[in-house]
Amino acid sequence: MLKTRPGPTDSTPASPDAVQAASTRKKFLRRQRARRWLVWRRILAVLVAVALVGGLVWLFFFSSVLAVKGAEVRGVEVLSASEVEAVADVPLGVPLATVDLTAVEARVEGLAAVSSAEASRAWPDQVRIDVTEREAVAVVSWEGQWRGLDETGVLFRTYPEQPAGLPEVTMSAATPVEALAEAAAVVQALPADILARVDHLEVESIDRISLELTGGSTVVWGSADESGDKAAVLEVLLRQKAEVYDVTAPGRPTIRN
Repeated sequence: MLKTRPGPTDSTPASPDAVQAASTRKKFLRRQRARRWLVWRRILAVLVAVALVGGLVWLFFFSSVLAVKGAEVRGVEVLSASEVEAVADVPLGVPLATVDLTAVEARVEGLAAVSSAEASRAWPDQVRIDVTEREAVAVVSWEGQWRGLDETGVLFRTYPEQPAGLPEVTMSAATPVEALAEAAAVVQALPADILARVDHLEVESIDRISLELTGGSTVVWGSADESGDKAAVLEVLLRQKAEVYDVTAPGRPTIRN
């Protein structure tokens, strides 16, 4: 009977080198899979970001979902909201993000009664227009109408009759319009107690302004330069009765009876 040499079987333990090699290979394969998955994750993240940005661009700039449906006007008293809306000419039906707000502001500021305007987007579908109107500091009888004069010398509104509490500014046909700004500056420099005694201001030119007081006296004012000093000097001079008070040069005022 032949005897056979025992051969290797599955139960034969592997050598340490073989075990180390197998472990190293498994770790390498795991790292390879992890790297590939990381690459795909980055690619997927980029694709999602691109899709998201593209969707937002379409939503805000091309779709009708956020299209303009109207304008909201705030801050008007002299003007009506419909007047401002008509001049603003906000385009309807276009994406709100594409509306030229600067152009809207410029059109609204073209209204005489508007001092400034600020347009903004009121999501999802409105343009908001905040209006600051001019305020009258005096009135001018102009072409048969009472017109309001603001602090910068702009005529901006009409009154059905002379409003109480606002001094009148009179001017001739030869008076330059620029002189109205000087008159407005004089009015603002006058203390309330003196302003209450002013019947009207006469404006002949930029440097020839006078105040006609309710008692019949005249204040020769000159230009609007040094109006604060002139007003302070006039308060002292009015303690004396006179027909003419001259504060053209506030350092050297004079009175005449």
